Amino acid sequence: MIVDPREAGPQNVYKLLIGAVVPRPIAFVSTLSVEGIPNLAPFSFFTAIGANPPVVCFCPVRRAGPNPNKDTLRNIAQTREFVVNVVSEEFAQQMNICSTEFPPDVDEFKASGLTPVPSDLVKPPRVAESHINMECKLYLTMEFGELPASGNLVIGEVLRFHVDDRIVDDFKIDPDRLHAIGRMGGATYARTTDRFEMPRPRS
Repeated sequence: MIVDPREAGPQNVYKLLIGAVVPRPIAFVSTLSVEGIPNLAPFSFFTAIGANPPVVCFCPVRRAGPNPNKDTLRNIAQTREFVVNVVSEEFAQQMNICSTEFPPDVDEFKASGLTPVPSDLVKPPRVAESHINMECKLYLTMEFGELPASGNLVIGEVLRFHVDDRIVDDFKIDPDRLHAIGRMGGATYARTTDRFEMPRPRS
């Protein structure tokens, strides 16, 4: 099968991408609107970029319709702050509720039953149920296209990490206690319980 993205159409290309780029970690991003309304939304186009300074990025996809940009992107553009909360299996259902296309005036913390807790250095709240929170300030945003299904890259510098003492030892995260989940294609998720060791070769 050979695919020319220009001929296949964006919906089919999207299905190829989310089925091929797997598993994808989930950035559960909390923001605050200029009116003070909390927003909480999951994004599976997410990764770390570097450690000095610590930088992460995620990509909200542009929607069809009169309001193509997600509330998360708008809030970050206006306030330049956000928190990335790592998703564990025990609150996966609540995270999934936050993927609903709620109106901007809906507080997803209340809709999902998750608990907001104050951050130290940024205004958006953290998710108490998350074992790892990263308080971020906006470093850079980039747009890739103006049509539906095009992407926006949001890059943030991590100002502070909050890590549950029960899952960390000497800065090493215990995956058996974190219980992180990731996205596959469609509505399928993956656990991080099936792992194997492969030390890097020495030169």
